[in-house]
Amino acid sequence: MAPATVAQAIDRVLTAYADLTALGEEIEDEWSYVNDLATAWRERLEAVADGDRDKVLGDDVEAAIDRAIDEIDRITDPHRAIDWLSTFPQVTLLAFGEAP
Repeated sequence: MAPATVAQAIDRVLTAYADLTALGEEIEDEWSYVNDLATAWRERLEAVADGDRDKVLGDDVEAAIDRAIDEIDRITDPHRAIDWLSTFPQVTLLAFGEAP
């Protein structure tokens, strides 16, 4: 398998983040908060993808992204999902060498 580019990795991150957001939306009282937060982080992640789309990632960055996605894939509690709506993007941005 060829090494991933920034754009490919961000696409994976955004797909996982959409699932996390959907889980957080199950808490009706937090729906607006969840969507406002998700919108802000999606925009930040998309900006990173737009900045250097074709840059090939190192194995260490790919491994960090894989691990972060694996971690949120294990979340089944909507309240915990809400907790991770800020944490997950920050972790992935750090893996890309970006400031959150």
